[in-house]
Amino acid sequence: MERMTKLTTEGYHPDTTNLDLMSTIEIVKLMNEEDKKVPLAIAKVLPEIEQAVTAVVDALKKGGRLFYVGAGTSGRIGLLDAVECPPTFSTSPKLVQAILAGGADAVMIAIEGAEDDLSLGELELQKQQLTNRDVVIGIAASGRTPFVKGALNYAQQLGAKTISLVSNAHSIISKHADIAIEVITGPEILTGSTRLKAATAHKQILNMITTTTMIKLGKVYKNLMVDVHASNFKLRERAKQIVCEVTGVSYSQAESVLEQNNYQVKLAIVVLLTNTTIEEATELLAQSEGHVRRAVSLKKY
Repeated sequence: MERMTKLTTEGYHPDTTNLDLMSTIEIVKLMNEEDKKVPLAIAKVLPEIEQAVTAVVDALKKGGRLFYVGAGTSGRIGLLDAVECPPTFSTSPKLVQAILAGGADAVMIAIEGAEDDLSLGELELQKQQLTNRDVVIGIAASGRTPFVKGALNYAQQLGAKTISLVSNAHSIISKHADIAIEVITGPEILTGSTRLKAATAHKQILNMITTTTMIKLGKVYKNLMVDVHASNFKLRERAKQIVCEVTGVSYSQAESVLEQNNYQVKLAIVVLLTNTTIEEATELLAQSEGHVRRAVSLKKY
């Protein structure tokens, strides 16, 4: 068993040994200064993040899925990213999933000991019928969580693409990953509390991975979320604004076209930009693999 004291994330911060004596403003200023280190740490692992995005895009194009696996804060961060994909990009809830040590109950209450069971990570992926078309990202600030290690090891055995996201160099779980993202954010102001800088870095990196993936899959046109799932008033209004912005039509015209096609923003845009029927625009999008620019270009030629 490795010693936790050797981990960077468990180290003592030299500037916070009197944290309990500091004033409120001193503490929040210090935290703010520490948080500024996060993007600098991420900048050092951008090549690995690029590799991760490429792997995920390739997998999803071939019908695979993306799984986040983690315990505690790491698992919850994965869940936070996963649940935002359906409303933002109209993806199936099955496309990007989060698996937490301890199951769904662990979202609200820590399930003590679940992260220490090596076999549970494998078992949870078996329940999801993992295949070699899928990608598994193991998230663990320490880089040693047995639950995550077991999941990555099982994924590798199946031939699925594996990625580690950790905050310690040369981590144990990275040995079970095809791509290792080791973002070194250093000791926390509150010793060992990796819900701080380490978790912030991991959240930002997951933002990069899924957002860039969805852009590459054609779910963004210009800088607009043209695959937004317009499931409530706010999102329906956003859909109308997007159509107006892209096509230059009036609010009422955008609303009319969207109502005809069940608020599919990409479809409405292609209909209006190419002056085609819904059926013709649907075919153009199919030929262009869902990319609006390509669909519009196809009509021009």
